[in-house]
Amino acid sequence: MMDGLYWLVKFFRDGDIFMYPILTGFVCGVAISIERYMRLNASMRRNRKAWDAILPVLQEGDFDRAREITAKSDTELDMVLSLGLSRQGSARRRDDIEIAMEEGMMEVIPQLEKRTHYLGLLASLSTLLGLFGTIMALIRAFTAVANANPAEKANMLSASISVAMNTTAFGIIAAVPLLIMHSFLTAKTTEIIDSLEMAQVKMLNVITEFARQEPPGNPGATRR
Repeated sequence: MMDGLYWLVKFFRDGDIFMYPILTGFVCGVAISIERYMRLNASMRRNRKAWDAILPVLQEGDFDRAREITAKSDTELDMVLSLGLSRQGSARRRDDIEIAMEEGMMEVIPQLEKRTHYLGLLASLSTLLGLFGTIMALIRAFTAVANANPAEKANMLSASISVAMNTTAFGIIAAVPLLIMHSFLTAKTTEIIDSLEMAQVKMLNVITEFARQEPPGNPGATRR
């Protein structure tokens, strides 16, 4: 255990100053990943609960009650459906309701995708900083070897190259989990967006079906 810890400390110190920005970026990436994971998980649970509550009301055609439910909730689902329900009854075309909900999606999606793109940026920066650190270390190594005793040049060069590669290795070590977390969170965000779009379509179908049942020239007579 102690040997492993000693090796890790030595590995970090040998990497020179470039190890610190890589480590900082990795820590920031982990913090963003945890925050986004918790936020998206909570969003999925709340949206699922909201849909379970609103679906039976929609199927009954009680749109007034549906408007009350969505107005009292702050979930992404209720926010989007509320805009569509606000046009129900007054809108003459299905497209008008759909456009209203699309406006809601334009507000919701940036909140769901917030900060996730930084993970890809931090992963790229970690790799590039690692390579840059290695290049700078190699430049110093070759400069030092040029003035060294010919008998010691081979040993000095091999030792310097070994140390110089530490920053590249650490940059890749930091970049790989950040890329994995970026892909995972992006997939989770896409899943939530898909579920919101599916809810929109289902609500539009319900509204359209009840609109067909209304007597001609008297919209809203059979359902509120």
